[in-house]
Amino acid sequence: MKKIYLYTIALALLMGACSDNDLITPDAETPATPGTELPADATEGELLIKFKPEMTDLLDQALQTRSGSGVATRSGIPSTDEVLSILGAYHFERVFPKDTRNEERTREAGLHLWYLVRFDKGTDLKEAAERLMQLGEVSKIQGNPTIKRSYTNKPIVLSEAGKQKITRATSGEYPFNDPELPAQWGYINRGNYDFDNNNDYSQSIAGADVNCEAAWEVCTGDPSIIVAVLDEAVMWDHPDLAANMWVNEGETLYSQTDADGNGYKGDVHGYNFVKDGALSYSSNENTGHGTHVAGTIAAVNGNGIGVCGIAGGSNGQGGVKIMSCQLFDGNSGCTLLGEARAIKYAADNGAVILQCSWGYNSALSNTVQGYTPGPASEEEWAELYPLEKESLDYFIKNAGSPNGVIDGGLAIFAAGNEYSGMSAFPGAYSGCIAVGALAADYTPAAYTNFGTEVDFSAPGGDSDYYGIIGMSDDDLEGVQGTVLSTLISNGEPVYGYFEGTSMACPHVAGVAALGLSYAAQQRRHFTEQEFVELMTRSSRDLDSWYANGVKTYYYNHTSYGASPTQMELTQYRGKMGRLIDAGALLDLIADNGTDMKVPNVYVAPGKTVTLDLATFFKNGENLTYSFSTADASIATASVSGTVVTVTGVATGSTTATVTASGSAAQTITITVRKNANDAGWM
Repeated sequence: MKKIYLYTIALALLMGACSDNDLITPDAETPATPGTELPADATEGELLIKFKPEMTDLLDQALQTRSGSGVATRSGIPSTDEVLSILGAYHFERVFPKDTRNEERTREAGLHLWYLVRFDKGTDLKEAAERLMQLGEVSKIQGNPTIKRSYTNKPIVLSEAGKQKITRATSGEYPFNDPELPAQWGYINRGNYDFDNNNDYSQSIAGADVNCEAAWEVCTGDPSIIVAVLDEAVMWDHPDLAANMWVNEGETLYSQTDADGNGYKGDVHGYNFVKDGALSYSSNENTGHGTHVAGTIAAVNGNGIGVCGIAGGSNGQGGVKIMSCQLFDGNSGCTLLGEARAIKYAADNGAVILQCSWGYNSALSNTVQGYTPGPASEEEWAELYPLEKESLDYFIKNAGSPNGVIDGGLAIFAAGNEYSGMSAFPGAYSGCIAVGALAADYTPAAYTNFGTEVDFSAPGGDSDYYGIIGMSDDDLEGVQGTVLSTLISNGEPVYGYFEGTSMACPHVAGVAALGLSYAAQQRRHFTEQEFVELMTRSSRDLDSWYANGVKTYYYNHTSYGASPTQMELTQYRGKMGRLIDAGALLDLIADNGTDMKVPNVYVAPGKTVTLDLATFFKNGENLTYSFSTADASIATASVSGTVVTVTGVATGSTTATVTASGSAAQTITITVRKNANDAGWM
């Protein structure tokens, strides 16, 4: 949709102009303590504090002895607790719940040092932050603002009449039997769309799509790839999504027990970080945005209903899995603490892609149009929201596996919809991927943010461009050049249209997921940086479309008083990134990256660990394996088909040799130790 999610955080921009002769000396005032600038709408009575590493033992001891639950009233650090008492603090909680499976890397990243502190109502947070920042044991402090939606509009739901407008294109059949696939021009654009219903096909150019048709000839998705959708809750039982939802085995929906010990109760398909509980998609104020985004990535292909997903699988082959990390619930949004938890949760529970169709406003957004400009640089963003940056860095570094398809994670964000010449943060962060939006003729969507920070562009729709003046988009249902996908309306599964960089973003996430799916099937391994470079190399140039000319659109086109606005296309050269291309990406997968490696094994004495060796060798399901340990007094192993079972005998370490028919032998290390998570881990 045209208004993406954003943080409603007011940022003061100090501007002025004067000559040397005009300089004046202001009255002296006490400068703010570095690192204590707080957003205007920080949650009352809450601060997020990061302590220095030297405080680790004291903090651990305080939470273990005083509560055992990760929540206390004091830190256990005498000087800090003295100040907390003066300031009226009553709640002290570790930001990230302890997950024994990932605690080691959590500590390596320093995320165990972040704490939420709550104060009595009326506490001056700025004063509290400045007092605390003067303590030698405190490293960083930030406020805890709430992420809020920036819009209230509902999507256009596809009606029976609208379905009749979607017909098979005259240029040929489509790859799958999903009836609405011909309307998904972002996947396959044959240049035969008459969006404004006036017999003008010039605003649809063949090939202005993400090239799914070529990609689907070799891969349609793989269930080993997990995409975390940080958004409204995804309708996990939508008939076109249910088969491709991530399932956390062992958990029970709405359970009050944390069955898998990851710190979250009842997280079957994900978690509600707004209300700290089970996912909820049924609020009357929900728009279906998360469900729409998820459908673009992984709606089930070839099931004879609804729409397709870019990586939705086919012919009984499952597509990529969708993990729902809920940041918005009705009119409520989660705090920045909740967002950080969602990002880390995704990495710790197997997601390798973050799909984020939200962000701050662009720093260059127009205040006359009612926008509050967001951060203008990485430094400003990192200074205001260090927890957000650290959680994203954690995902980018720690998602995936050194022994899986990708080592690291892809954080993909919408660039924003403020008609602005700079991408919004966090997408503008150099560690993230920022996505701009295109119309169906390669031109930038009227609303899209652009700038050198934009990495890729993809179809996002453009009703300002295709809409008829004075006519509502509902009246043009099915032909208004926006994006069709899965939806939820009044608690029921439906299909419908949205537009925005919010819709372009999942096109890029879907293509990335499809590329990783094919890499998994080809047993290729990439680092995060290698895979982003491959995405860039395989994408298409857009600047040739912006060599000259103008594009005319009508802002607020549903009003009869709408006036034309012209976009000089040359202003977009070098500022829309490149057009993501699924077919070209898959063409490069098999000849790039490295062979997968069998991982080292950790096991407790008297326990066993199993490995499916087929996942590490191309055509692995049809190979014959041997697995021998060098010292049977430390560990033994047996192979059945493609699965090896390693048994710990005594503490210590030994090596093992793995061979597969037709492949070179690999040597791995087996470590037997008592604290190996009962059975062990990779």
